Amino acid sequence: MDRQPSPAPAGMSQAEWQQRVDLAACYRLVARYGWDDLVFTHISARLPGPEHHFLINPYGMTFDEITPASLVKIDLEGRKVAPSPYDINPAGFTIHSAIHAAREDAACVIHVHSINGVAVSAQEGGLLPLSQHSMFVLASLAYHDYEGVALEDDEKPRLVRDLGDRRFLMLRNHGLLTVGPTVADAFVAMYFFEASCTIQVRAMAGGTPLRPIPQAIVERAPAQMQAVTRGSGGALAWPALLRRLDRLEPGWRN
Repeated sequence: MDRQPSPAPAGMSQAEWQQRVDLAACYRLVARYGWDDLVFTHISARLPGPEHHFLINPYGMTFDEITPASLVKIDLEGRKVAPSPYDINPAGFTIHSAIHAAREDAACVIHVHSINGVAVSAQEGGLLPLSQHSMFVLASLAYHDYEGVALEDDEKPRLVRDLGDRRFLMLRNHGLLTVGPTVADAFVAMYFFEASCTIQVRAMAGGTPLRPIPQAIVERAPAQMQAVTRGSGGALAWPALLRRLDRLEPGWRN
């Protein structure tokens, strides 16, 4: 049975608290799956309301330390809108603020420097149709060329342009990015993205000819994914992932 949401702290809306719980869970799960990069990647989630506030990780915490209360609340200019002793990652702010400002449907943005994701991002051919996982990604995949560490505001329009209306973005020589209408959907998208890259790296390392999936089958993937995952997969998988965290890390919500 799914756990009932915990009550919000005094002075905080239940909607904000639930977003904090989901985002903290996402950070913990990214650490458990080994997609974190010490403290140098980032996940953000927009808060409900017209203010365009969003949550991001406290810079310097490892992902397995993050709790709902420790997340930093900022606006689209990178200014804190609630007290916090922590700074934020400036590169994280550049990437995430650009996407949140441009995509109303991107309530959550996940960016990782996973080893296999970076490896495939450095391959000229990018992600190949080699697995069932990759079909789901290829249906909504875009690419963005590397411009150095993402610190400059003038990169934002190109980043937004390259992402377009897609859910998956491969940052060349850099890593992977997913967006979703919920934290759960963005996380499941990243699971498929990273799994696709891992499978590709291992298949290519086998040293034998590869057998790509025919394009006609790839084109049917979006409808098939909707049927299998009942949408984007988040609503189906997320409650079970939260139950796993509760079993393995009982204090993560505190």
